[in-house]
Amino acid sequence: RNWIGRSEGAEVDFPLENSGRRIRVFTTRIDTIFGATCLILAPEHPLADELIAASQRPKLKAMIDAAARKDPGELKKDGLFTGQYAINPFSHERMPIWIGNFVLMGYGTGAIMAVPAHDQRDFEFCREFGIPVRPVIRPADGELADESSMTEAFPDYGILENSGQWSGSTSEQACADMADYARREGFGNPAV
Repeated sequence: RNWIGRSEGAEVDFPLENSGRRIRVFTTRIDTIFGATCLILAPEHPLADELIAASQRPKLKAMIDAAARKDPGELKKDGLFTGQYAINPFSHERMPIWIGNFVLMGYGTGAIMAVPAHDQRDFEFCREFGIPVRPVIRPADGELADESSMTEAFPDYGILENSGQWSGSTSEQACADMADYARREGFGNPAV
């Protein structure tokens, strides 16, 4: 409770396509979930080795070895597409599952929902690998960004757009409502 630097947010389970298994992610910004365009696992995540083809294992090992030798801030972002997909439990969209060297196993669950329009690290990764950027939060006094003209993420709170029943809500209200919805529906829970 008194840990300095703790993060408050929610955990959300993303079902693996054609499987009864799930990938649990921790997010501090559940209000951006409709802007998630992929899931990214830490190289050391328990599912990483299972989800990739045998031919990709040397690259996965190289990512793990490089991360062990360098500070996370010194690493050039690198990624590996697993060839697998998960389903966004809010939008029901199919999302590719990647492995990324900038995702840390020691933070949250070791898996993130990448929301490139609203997180700069995700923005850089997704632009590098050609993954779509989908803005869903606009400034309270402004317009929703156009993906094609974005040069950086918009990380601030604002008003939700293209977010199902939460469109028009403030980020603060949506965070509380969406975490509660995920808990009630059985695919998430508030977490610290």
